[in-house]
Amino acid sequence: MIKIEYPPYQPKIKEENGREFIFDAFRKRWVLLTPEEWVRQNFLQYLTQVKKYPASLIAIEKEIKLGELKKRFDIVVYDKEAKPWMIVECKEMNVALDKSVLDQVLRYNISLKVPYLVITNGSYCMACDCSQSELKEIDQLP
Repeated sequence: MIKIEYPPYQPKIKEENGREFIFDAFRKRWVLLTPEEWVRQNFLQYLTQVKKYPASLIAIEKEIKLGELKKRFDIVVYDKEAKPWMIVECKEMNVALDKSVLDQVLRYNISLKVPYLVITNGSYCMACDCSQSELKEIDQLP
């Protein structure tokens, strides 16, 4: 597991009708502030501020098709040729990063075929290189 050291981040938060919303600068809109959304927003800051991934190469919550099923990934990072390069699946902090979470991101990869998979619960993340024929856990994000 990789321990994430998040950069300082002051999100814009508002309350409306008794519910909290956070401004998603990537999607340029207010979204409901759920525990999973908190993880996603902080992880996006980590990707752009610490890992220096260009925000222009990151997509959030887009629909993909898995056979007849429609699913939504949390985060996909694209390479410079605009090909999917890494899938990130975010879970809220109290969710264990177990086989079921890994299986979920592996299912998404059937469609996207990326070389890197990441699962995170905000406190920790697990990253895998699947560019070869086997899934290999790596000790840092590429």
